[in-house]
Amino acid sequence: MKTNLNRRDFIIKSTCAGMSCCILMSGSKLSGLYSMPLVEEEKPDLKKLNYCEYQCPNDCQFLKGTLENNTKLKKEAYKLWQIKKRFSVKFSAEDIYCYGCKSKDKPEGVALVHCTVRSCAMSKNLECCIECGELAGCNRDLWERFPKFKETVVEMPETI
Repeated sequence: MKTNLNRRDFIIKSTCAGMSCCILMSGSKLSGLYSMPLVEEEKPDLKKLNYCEYQCPNDCQFLKGTLENNTKLKKEAYKLWQIKKRFSVKFSAEDIYCYGCKSKDKPEGVALVHCTVRSCAMSKNLECCIECGELAGCNRDLWERFPKFKETVVEMPETI
């Protein structure tokens, strides 16, 4: 059976598959923590993790594009993150940026402004969602889009 995909559909499906793989790979690392006895120095530093428990990769196009003021990288991240579709924001190199989820001294980019997980954790003065007793029943946008990632975060040990 032959299926015709246009370029946009191919990119979207490839992006979703890639993000799923990354989440699954990080999930296996995170779930490995659950089965291991935690020693004080092995505990992750919640201040270094994003509010959703994710740790942005060093080669994040959005952050790198922002820090280098690289329009090409910003545009790639804009497409990858589906900013136009999700937030109805047109691309502008000056308006599309990200300095990281917990950067307090920098302006908030469009993804941060619209992140319901981040705003909830901040309103509750949490370092990460794992500290929230309501996480298992939470239905914020991120968790709805990435349920496997949420499962991994929910399964993290309560001792963290």
